[in-house]
Amino acid sequence: MLEAMKNIGQYGGALGLAAFASLPAFAQTAAPVVDKGDTAWMMTATVLVMAMIVPGLALFYGGLVRTKNMLSVLTHIIAVSSLAMIIWVIYGYGLAFGGDANQFVSTGKWFLAGVTPDSQAATFSDGFKIPEYVFIAFQMTFAAITVSLVVGGLVERMKFSALMIFAAIWLTIVYFPIAHMVWYAGADEASTGLIFGWGALDFAGGTVVHINAGISALVGCIILGKRIGYQKEIMAPHSLTMTLIGTGLLWVGWFGFNAGSALEANGSAALAMMNTFAATAGGVLFWMLTEKALGHKGSMLGACSGAIAGLVAITPAAGNAGPAGAILLGAVAAILCCYFVMKLKAKLGFDDSLDAFGIHGIGGIIGSIGVAIVNLPALGGQAGDDYNVGSQLGIQVAAVLVAIAWAAVGSAIAFSIAKAITGLRVSEEVEREGLDLGEHGERAYNY
Repeated sequence: MLEAMKNIGQYGGALGLAAFASLPAFAQTAAPVVDKGDTAWMMTATVLVMAMIVPGLALFYGGLVRTKNMLSVLTHIIAVSSLAMIIWVIYGYGLAFGGDANQFVSTGKWFLAGVTPDSQAATFSDGFKIPEYVFIAFQMTFAAITVSLVVGGLVERMKFSALMIFAAIWLTIVYFPIAHMVWYAGADEASTGLIFGWGALDFAGGTVVHINAGISALVGCIILGKRIGYQKEIMAPHSLTMTLIGTGLLWVGWFGFNAGSALEANGSAALAMMNTFAATAGGVLFWMLTEKALGHKGSMLGACSGAIAGLVAITPAAGNAGPAGAILLGAVAAILCCYFVMKLKAKLGFDDSLDAFGIHGIGGIIGSIGVAIVNLPALGGQAGDDYNVGSQLGIQVAAVLVAIAWAAVGSAIAFSIAKAITGLRVSEEVEREGLDLGEHGERAYNY
């Protein structure tokens, strides 16, 4: 089984082949069977990813802002992820995985029409499937967390109404097309996702989730402008305790994110699970070591940031790297992300409030390119003897560039439309008072 997954890994992202569920051209060598073990695992993985969003990401981000904005962050995360789920049911799944159309979007299954409890989605083993509703739900949580990650670059100054308008547009023109391009295998080249057809490796979402969200957050924070008092006033996190709780929930939930992307309870899922431990631990320690090397004390905030950097970097490589390669990816991502966040960001002058770009964008780029290297057997990777690292590296770079360009242009359009409709940013009075009261009429803390 693991050998079969190695072969599949050479030709595309781990989730793409599940699109074959709706394609009559996908011939089975045996009568398809809904595997109860795989189904149970995938339902568990889906719930784990949901825990990454609420409460995981909500508490991670919420603890990093000032007290007066804590509730606004929690509200933004639960609301925008809920919006993503509704849109996914209405037309998101249809655009990403609904059926053959072209290299950029699918078409069909609007409002999940035609999907029943008996509908099946393919796994990576001939003759074994999972219910299509399980695959739909699993992919739905990916859409929900990706748009939620963008919030990290926008907190403490963006209108709630503007965020919701942005999210609806962004999901439609950015997330769904990129998900299709990276993970959809059609009946022919014309309907297979553009990046999937190139043979790019993206096991669990380095391009679809992290580069996508990080670049979009960067564009958004530039369009929004800096927070009042940025680089002039102290804007310390109000609760690193909350941030640590959020980090722990993200780490635990990420096992569903990465190991679930195997679509089966098998050796590939076990490898992804092991790598999710190893890369994250490497990220924690190497971020703190980098802090020390830069003349600071190793901090708990640094440890949490390093954990996320490691998780982000291993995401595209979770099923391709070996544990040694996972540690390497986590370490490189932590070092470079830490240097960017602590040294370069201030010089560049933009206000990426919670380092959505600094960690997810940069970490996603490192992981998405680095997967070509850690896939080498010499590093414990899963590539075969005929693997050409140079060719694969070129494919990974091309995939990253397409993801960056698509996310940058699409998010600029989405933010511009939201700005034209709502003004995008809260008033100076509301920003100084805090978005908790100014936007939502309540506080996170009443004491």
